[in-house]
Amino acid sequence: MYLFQRIEEAAFKQNDARRTIGEFILENRDQLQELSMDEIAKRTFTSKPTLVRFAKYFDYSGWKEFMYAFTHEVAYYDENAYEAVDPNFPFSAEDDSLQIIEHLVTLKMQSIKDTVSHIAAEDLNHAAELIQKAENIVIYGTSPNSYYGELFKRNLLTIQKKAFLSKAGENGLISSALTNRDCAIIISYSGNNPDENPTSNVKKLKRSGVPIISITSGGKNYLRDYSDVVLNISSKERLYSKIANFATQESILFLLDALFSKVFALNYQVNMDNKIANSKVLETKRQSDSKDLSEHF
Repeated sequence: MYLFQRIEEAAFKQNDARRTIGEFILENRDQLQELSMDEIAKRTFTSKPTLVRFAKYFDYSGWKEFMYAFTHEVAYYDENAYEAVDPNFPFSAEDDSLQIIEHLVTLKMQSIKDTVSHIAAEDLNHAAELIQKAENIVIYGTSPNSYYGELFKRNLLTIQKKAFLSKAGENGLISSALTNRDCAIIISYSGNNPDENPTSNVKKLKRSGVPIISITSGGKNYLRDYSDVVLNISSKERLYSKIANFATQESILFLLDALFSKVFALNYQVNMDNKIANSKVLETKRQSDSKDLSEHF
């Protein structure tokens, strides 16, 4: 999770000076380099020691180090920003239907491009090999990530990989039952709450030697520190202030599609034969009059 997202999370959850300072930083991020520590303290009705404590809350040694990290992150974000579409508010109340459609198309394409730019082939290969070797694959995630996990689970089942979605209330039992012959996939945008589902399962999984594949946002977070391999979600959205998870959703679905495709390719012909054979048996009622869609076996 990037620093600006961690600041937003603190501003949302805390009800003290951290909220005041956090909101000020996020609202004035482009002018921060022009403001001294004294000016920021004055404008947030706090003090210089309070600003130092704020910096240390995010694991920086002091305000100077914190400001250096934040301003450089802002510069990187602006340099790699989406083309004319705000991922948090991609359309306005004044946009008509066609404008909304155009903005969403641009946003989704940019999300996929940004996701691809952060994929390392060796990470995708490693994740696919862990799944290929696993006796059981368990997917962890809260809504809406659990919905994306359901689609991935179904794809794995079509090539006879034993895949399950860990349900709320049973996470602890399932995590305790897994071994080093299995594999866990944890989908979490923030990846930064070790006491909450799904990242609360990490300790149990690590104790049992279960390989962990994490799908999470860029930057520093708890989940990536304990994962065997990490696939990075396009991380331009705010945690809370947005219309919907348009960009994140597209990024996660693309990563899961890419991961499934690599797993499929590891044993391509066998997987293809099994998938077609299963479809013939299980999907006999699916028919179409379209010449492009119809098949006769």
